[in-house]
Amino acid sequence: MDFTFTEEQQAALEAARAVFSGVVPDGVPSPALTPGAVADDFDRALWRKLADADLLSLPIAPEHGGAGLDPIALCLVLRESAKVLARVPLLESSAAAHTLQSYAPAELRADVLPRIATGNLVVTVATGGRTGHDPAELAVTARPDGADWILDGTQTTVPWAQTADRILLPAHTHDGCPVLALVPRTHAGLTLDDQISTSGERYAEVRLDSVRIAARALLTDPGAWEMLRNVMTTGTCALALGLGEQVLAMTSDYTGKREQFGHPVATFQAVAVQAADRFIDLRAMEATLWQAAWRLSTGAPGALPPAGDVAVAKIWASDGVRRVVQTAQHLHGGFGADTDYSLHRYHAWAKQLELSLGPAASHEETLGDLLAAHVLG
Repeated sequence: MDFTFTEEQQAALEAARAVFSGVVPDGVPSPALTPGAVADDFDRALWRKLADADLLSLPIAPEHGGAGLDPIALCLVLRESAKVLARVPLLESSAAAHTLQSYAPAELRADVLPRIATGNLVVTVATGGRTGHDPAELAVTARPDGADWILDGTQTTVPWAQTADRILLPAHTHDGCPVLALVPRTHAGLTLDDQISTSGERYAEVRLDSVRIAARALLTDPGAWEMLRNVMTTGTCALALGLGEQVLAMTSDYTGKREQFGHPVATFQAVAVQAADRFIDLRAMEATLWQAAWRLSTGAPGALPPAGDVAVAKIWASDGVRRVVQTAQHLHGGFGADTDYSLHRYHAWAKQLELSLGPAASHEETLGDLLAAHVLG
């Protein structure tokens, strides 16, 4: 078996490291000190750098100006972005592009994908459903009306919605089939209500009241929603891994310099054991992430469908990122709560990622259902 990344994937990783090397995590006010959103818009300057480095076009086919790479390459880039808390809709835009590339009509692909690749069209996605707990495709109804479709419903906690150009959101037809609709943010009948995430970023509740869209803007293949959901989830796991790795590195650096009784606290057994446990968490998060990304990238058969590997990655990422930041706060002592030090920002982002992934227990139930439905040989 060959577990190394391809040359193309490695090139994407190196390009990401070069772009994110100049990003600092405290470029906006602290979410702990800001009553509202920390900023009105995402980091447009960084977005332009990502576009210039061809990192916004990774999942897009060459005929539309992209590199034609897979979710593994995307996760490598997302992992680096989380280490600096990059304030850009990279996950949402890339997941949308990957799904549109595979399932959108040819006319829609030709219209939107080249502009996504250059960063001139910003697309976000809605996967939170109506409450954040219900299946997202059940939050909006889609019914045909002549040559068009009418959308009604509400999607909550949509990231970057106020500054994106389009929103890719799931809905369901009268017979329960999931569909995806690409809706302009300024479309008639679509309204946005501000929400503030735990990380201090602007989210939105998106309400659709008889929103009429052309049939070409609707993806009717049931596989489209499954792909979008799986790529979004696996990408979120990559963000959790990158954030956790940076937090553990910060903790290692701090405990190596902080002295008590004339010795660095990192040399104390209780500190070393806790840090080692979190290292093990990160390695488990990494192994399950790449397993899920590999299944999505290759379509390789397995004892369970790819949703099983995604569920395992979610279990580790959701619990793991929480344990890593909690241990980091503990080992930093009161310094971890200092708003002049960036650890509290990572804690806030980690909590948002944990909330986005959902509780590990629910993913264990999903995995149990899959195990019950598939006979393992």
